Amino acid sequence: MRNRMLKRLSYLFTGESLSLILFVSISYLVNYTIHLYSLFSFWSSFLLLEFILLQGSIYWFVKWKRLKRENTSVAPFTLVQRLRVSKKWNLGLITVIPGAFVADCMIWHPAFPLGLVIAGFIYVFAILEYINYFHIQLSYDNRSDINSLKQTKRFKQACLSKDFKRLEHLKADGRKLG
Repeated sequence: MRNRMLKRLSYLFTGESLSLILFVSISYLVNYTIHLYSLFSFWSSFLLLEFILLQGSIYWFVKWKRLKRENTSVAPFTLVQRLRVSKKWNLGLITVIPGAFVADCMIWHPAFPLGLVIAGFIYVFAILEYINYFHIQLSYDNRSDINSLKQTKRFKQACLSKDFKRLEHLKADGRKLG
């Protein structure tokens, strides 16, 4: 069981880390044909996505490292507290980014660059990643997750969301957080 969990956590943090690098490379290549880098909406959406992926990479890496060294995959309270703060930053950024789309539409009017559509997809993807990490699990990429989804017909609570609740319960009990 422990080895399976180590492999799963390794898969998650390496996947998120690889996505961070690949998205930068892909954006660089696409910029030559579509000129994404001139759009405020692209930069704001792209940086939000990268910020969320970085948080996920760190979260899964720390859980993997703890399981490997300490035989527990419970995220440390300091990490959970920091991610709870970054959750608020994420939500704030999600709220203000539509302003970048409005600004780009005003700047580029009447033309509508394809880059705005791409930036829109990136923005939606960032929101879905935010939901996947901080609220409900949207990603089901292994057989047991898919079987669980079929049986319960409900999305699972995100692991990080469970950690937030665990932190709140411990705080409510007045326990010392280490």
